[in-house]
Amino acid sequence: MSQDLFGIHGKALELRSQRMGLIASNIANAGTPGYKAKDIDFSVAIRAADANGQGGASVDQAGKAAEFYRVPVMPSLDGNTVELQNEQLAFSENAVGYSATLDFIRGRVDTVKRALRGE
Repeated sequence: MSQDLFGIHGKALELRSQRMGLIASNIANAGTPGYKAKDIDFSVAIRAADANGQGGASVDQAGKAAEFYRVPVMPSLDGNTVELQNEQLAFSENAVGYSATLDFIRGRVDTVKRALRGE
């Protein structure tokens, strides 16, 4: 039922959460020599997760499969590929998408609650 109620948005919320964790890890390791920044290609991951009903990957598997290492514009001498400005931008963009998806899900829940109350 929750699959029908939330559609792709439930999966999108999980993937955005996974991506936020990766980006936060990148930011936390900005000063770690040799650390390689990772990200998730959200469009690839959501397509893989959406195909779940047709034999596709789970949300966790889709997120892992869509992970990639970021290629830095200006690599550091210590081998760290985290570019703090890019990470902060990616984090902000992902947070906006997460918030929008969460608002949509809340709207769906509110609609169901109103329907159950007979409003």
